Amino acid sequence: MQVRFTDNFLGNLHAIEDFWCENDFPQGYDSLLDILGDRVIPNLERYPEMGKPVSAHDCESIEAMNRIEKLAASYANIREYVLEDYLLVYLLADAVYLLAVKHHRQLAYDLAGLWLSR
Repeated sequence: MQVRFTDNFLGNLHAIEDFWCENDFPQGYDSLLDILGDRVIPNLERYPEMGKPVSAHDCESIEAMNRIEKLAASYANIREYVLEDYLLVYLLADAVYLLAVKHHRQLAYDLAGLWLSR
């Protein structure tokens, strides 16, 4: 199956590159590109259902349950794939559409920045 990149996914890649450059470790971005090109994309081409369906998550709140149900009803084939320090989200349709990728460190909050902005 063909793997396609969405604009959001490409934007996420640029954000990850910026993140690694800001943290003086551009090799982190190069490593991600190697993992995607050498392992993830070939695996998705051969085994597009390898990721876990997003709707399979156990929810701990009503809000999360409602969002997952709504998402699953609209996009039953949205899947996630955890690779090393990254979470990859993709849609399985006529092709595999890579929707998003995030490094776990990008998900931290800037609490000091939030408090100072008030």
